[in-house]
Amino acid sequence: MAIKSHNKISAEFSMASMSNLVFLLLIFFILTSTLVAPNAIKLLLPSGSGKTISKQSTFVSINNQNQFFVNETPATDQNLQQLLTQSLIGQTEGVIVLQLDRTAPVQSFVTVIEAVNQMNKVLKTKHKVILATTPK
Repeated sequence: MAIKSHNKISAEFSMASMSNLVFLLLIFFILTSTLVAPNAIKLLLPSGSGKTISKQSTFVSINNQNQFFVNETPATDQNLQQLLTQSLIGQTEGVIVLQLDRTAPVQSFVTVIEAVNQMNKVLKTKHKVILATTPK
């Protein structure tokens, strides 16, 4: 006499528990990503006691009215590169010290860097821009 089992082994798998787990993970990551503040990075401007300015430095100043000055000569966005080229004539490597008012927009900083990069590309020079800081 053969004994037959009443329990049959099923080859099917229930995906309900797996989908519940996926949705719980999705909700967890959505909630935790909204708690992260993208503007939470605080930037501290450097202050230093050392002097890195050489005697042959060219100064570019930007005041709070977004007016440019190259060695105390008024400049505009359009002639900034020309005035920098004239002040650095004969130098293949030099330092351009950027004196930026703390209320000046960042775009003015980018304008100076782009002018120096364009001048370096055209004249094949290696001028660098450094940001002037307040002493400690």
